[in-house]
Amino acid sequence: MSLKPPASSPKPLLLDGATGTELGRRGVDLSLPLWSARALLEAPDVLQAVHRDYFVAGAQAVTANTFRTHRRSLAKAGMGHRGADLTRLAVEIAKTARDEHKPDGLVLGSVAPLEDCYQPALAPDEATCRAEHAEMIGHLLDAGVDFVLIETMNNLPEARAAAQQAQRLAPDKWIISFCTKSLGPAGILLSDEPLSDLLCELHDAYAVGVNCVAASSIEAQVRFLRDALPNHVRIIAYANISYADEAGNWVVTDAVDPAQYAQYAQRWIHAGAAIIGGCCGTTPGTIQAIADRLIRAR
Repeated sequence: MSLKPPASSPKPLLLDGATGTELGRRGVDLSLPLWSARALLEAPDVLQAVHRDYFVAGAQAVTANTFRTHRRSLAKAGMGHRGADLTRLAVEIAKTARDEHKPDGLVLGSVAPLEDCYQPALAPDEATCRAEHAEMIGHLLDAGVDFVLIETMNNLPEARAAAQQAQRLAPDKWIISFCTKSLGPAGILLSDEPLSDLLCELHDAYAVGVNCVAASSIEAQVRFLRDALPNHVRIIAYANISYADEAGNWVVTDAVDPAQYAQYAQRWIHAGAAIIGGCCGTTPGTIQAIADRLIRAR
């Protein structure tokens, strides 16, 4: 299976929206350390319904609920040994929804930062990141994902380690997306490191992009990446509906409205994005609004 259309196509590929926050919206316990992984144990039916609703809304691909199924996160709940089987379960649930509601759809496997997404200083050293991300990517491939999605990367050493392992284990089947600063220049990670220092190492990725950034800030990030990367590398963009201000407070933006989010998504496509979707706070309604505006209307 392939994440068509090609990079130059005017018609984008539509991903799903948020899984974790959508599970919370439906009443699933998201308490730490398990966060969204708890749904695999306590609410698999709700998780499958989330995937189903995204496909029905128009998504052409969903991301399995593996954001917190790597060994390190599970170990904090005494379940580090269950990384492989919980990752497989998450992929199976996503595949079941796919097979029932969009047989030609895709299932991506999420590879998250090993520690807190918003605290890059907590990331382990690069050697540890290589080992732990290799294990996680291996679990996803064993479970049968169509693509590996390395997402919300917030610092260069961990991103480099994950990308190296993806290229080794899943050539032509990996995507990497970064969490950049909304309130700052394009291409600056949460770690204050310039993304430009890594881009030359990502030319073999299927797609490179940005996620978990305020929707209003994505356009500049997409333009930066499109200008900096070769044309064969697709740009992926999926935003959240809020951002952290300089004091660390979360500010909800106008992108909470699905129609407004779809307008932002249209700007990302004009800026060069070929794969779009939603991150934290987005819903099946968000994806339906994008599909109605950008996909079905064509």
